[in-house]
This record gives sequence, structure tokens and C-alpha cells, in this order.
Amino acid sequence: MSKLALDNESKHNKDMKAEWRYASVPDTVWKIAPLEDMWGIGRRTAKKLRKMGILGTQLYAHSWGIDRSFLGQTYKLKSKSIGNAQVFPRDYTNKQQLEVVIKEMADQVGTRLRREEAKVQLVSLGIGFSLGYTDWSGKGGFHQQVRIPATNATKDLTKCLLCIFEKYYKQQDVHNISVNCSDLIYTSSLQLNLFEEPEQQVRQLKTDLVLDTIRKKFGFGSIVHAHSLLEGGRAIARSSLVGGDAGGLAGIEGVETHDSQSKTNEKGIS
Repeated sequence: MSKLALDNESKHNKDMKAEWRYASVPDTVWKIAPLEDMWGIGRRTAKKLRKMGILGTQLYAHSWGIDRSFLGQTYKLKSKSIGNAQVFPRDYTNKQQLEVVIKEMADQVGTRLRREEAKVQLVSLGIGFSLGYTDWSGKGGFHQQVRIPATNATKDLTKCLLCIFEKYYKQQDVHNISVNCSDLIYTSSLQLNLFEEPEQQVRQLKTDLVLDTIRKKFGFGSIVHAHSLLEGGRAIARSSLVGGDAGGLAGIEGVETHDSQSKTNEKGIS
């Protein structure tokens, strides 16, 4: 209410003062004619409100000079992006092995997205070639991104990343890979895809959440997909590392409790 008094009266007074109280709301706040003069309403919002003919509960509260924000609540800064990157101990020259690593990274990023109750709308894949290696175009790697419907499902992320990889990878020697998810929205709701069976989508979400629960308690390496058992897989080896050596696993629940000598009881799932 003090903000409204400042913007709508005190700025126009010679002494730069205004006194608005709860009892004077009908004669002050209610007399604000243009919607744009109400705190929290901009030109675009005002246009939408006029079109819909509604005000909204928060704006209604503001009209009475009430702000229900709890100033003592600790604010947790939400991530602008969530990603994963790793440098290989050797150059990868086999396409199938690279696909295994990309699947693992999609799984790790998906776990972190669900932990944050975030969904990604812009997925990018970066491929760095072998040190000193350049392809036929003279480039030492590539970085491509694609926009997708909001999701945090491992299956969707895997499909998207493999599509980028298939399109731009031309049998180059690879030394590092990075995955990044940006343009995040924060919601725990499930937006169904009209082109897939609803039951299948719900089942996939439940599977991801079960994996998350197990990994939160026992560490990421406690349960991995079967492809991680194939040659080139890195998830199992990296799950026993600590700090930055985990290459993107650090921060996922359970990882911090494993030291470099710990042995996890890895299990493969199809």
C-alpha cells in the first residue's frame, strides 16, 4: 500500500509525502482508475485483464493494500539452466559408445531436473573433438540446440539428444561432451503428449520417480540402465568419484556420501 501511495500521490505532492491507511482504501486505492497505475500491473497485463474481465486474488488483495508475501522466508535461487559435462580419459571413436554416454548423461540431467521440479524447453548438446583434431570444415567440435515441449522425462531427453547427435556427428574423434538444459519452467504437474498413450506417459513418470528415490537413498550408481554395462559406459565408474571428478554427478542425492574407494552395488535395468 505504501508503494501505491508513493506512485499515485506522494510523487505529485510538493512535500513528497502521502498518508494512506486501511480505512482510507475506498477513497484511495479504489479511486485508481487506470489499471496500469496499480502496483504489479503493466501495460500487457492490463490488456489481458481487460480482455478477460477479471482481477485475480492477488491483485484483489493488493487493491486492499494487502501483500501476503512472507519476508522472513528463505528464498532459494532457482537454476537458470541445468547441465552435465565430462572429459573422457581417452578419445572416443565409436559411435555406439558415444550414444551410450549420451544416454547416461540424459539420465543424469533428467534426475537433476526432477529433483528441482523443473522442466526443460531448450536442450543443447556440445561435442568437443580430440585435442588438435579438426574435421573437414576446420572445426574442433560443434554445439547445437533444439526447442522441445517442456519435459523432465529421461526418455524425452535421450531422444532429443540422440537426434542432435545423429544429425551433426560425422565420425569425428571425441574428447568431451556437454549437455545443457535451459529455458526452464518450474512445475510438478504432468503435461500429457497427445501423440502418446496417457497410461504409457504416466508409467514412464512413475519409473523415473522410483529411480530417483533409490538413487537419493543409495547413490546414483546404485541402479543404472543396462546400456551402462556396455563398452564405453561411464556412469558406473563416475558414480564412485567425488566432487568435480564426478563430472556432473555431484549434487545428485547420495553421490556426496561415496568416497573414491567405495564400491556400489550396481544393477542393470532394461
